[in-house]
Amino acid sequence: MAEVTAAMVRDLRDATGAGMMDCKKALVEAGGDVEAAIDWLRKKGLSAAAKKSGRIAAEGLVGVASGPGVAAMVEVNAETDFVARNENFQNFVSEVASLALSVGDDLEKLKAATFPGTQHSTQEELTKMIATIGENMTIRRAKVFAVEVGTVATYIHNAVKPGLGKIGVLVALEGVNEDSVMETLGRQIGMHVAATRPEALDVTAVEPSALEREKAVLTEQAMASGKPPAVIEKMVEGRIRKFYEEVVLLEQVWVHDGESRVKAVVQKAGLTLKGFARFQLGEGIQKQTSDFAAEVAAASGVS
Repeated sequence: MAEVTAAMVRDLRDATGAGMMDCKKALVEAGGDVEAAIDWLRKKGLSAAAKKSGRIAAEGLVGVASGPGVAAMVEVNAETDFVARNENFQNFVSEVASLALSVGDDLEKLKAATFPGTQHSTQEELTKMIATIGENMTIRRAKVFAVEVGTVATYIHNAVKPGLGKIGVLVALEGVNEDSVMETLGRQIGMHVAATRPEALDVTAVEPSALEREKAVLTEQAMASGKPPAVIEKMVEGRIRKFYEEVVLLEQVWVHDGESRVKAVVQKAGLTLKGFARFQLGEGIQKQTSDFAAEVAAASGVS
């Protein structure tokens, strides 16, 4: 029997998209014959993932998991919403979120981590699911927050199952208060973030390029009024404050009463808002659109 080397396993993985352990097993079963190993993987349905890897995956689920002083959130994508209702897929997303609690939010480390209950990696488990379910899937992103004193709250909007949905939020609160108070406030902030889509925690966290773009637009608008430069400067300052109220979480009006600022609500509880993250399923992914009638016509040769 020919020796199965790491290079052979790597090459087979590149060619088929199957997991490392599956490629090694295929080569062993095939006595080192690469073509026979590919056939073995195809028969097992494990090489199918490679053919699907180029297809757009913008559906799926956002999952959250939490522990004492820590919480994690992940987004796992698939091609269709149908897969999001698959129990195996749901369980996978939940397991990946839980795994992130200990592994962290580095995607490569998360994918390489041993999947719970198996002896292979999380990425290899995903590859098996791709072959079984028949759709391209990706672990797109992850976020983990931890605090020494306080809580990291989670919120899922319109959950399809506990901890799973299409919009997820993490909220890191530091400070000392009753657990029930912190949990309630954290959930309320999560609901607020889901609704208002803030871009930054505080004024200092606003992207400099975004701020400069906004100032340029506001300045041009103000100059069109024909007012003196000093007045224009004041106009721009006022509009920048309004801009902050729209994109900065701590400066936003609290959606739960329509009057208070988020920063005032947090301060009243004696806490500090250290960070937040909001994942909306598929945001930023260019979804593929198609003309079904045109596809049918093309397939039948009708012009």
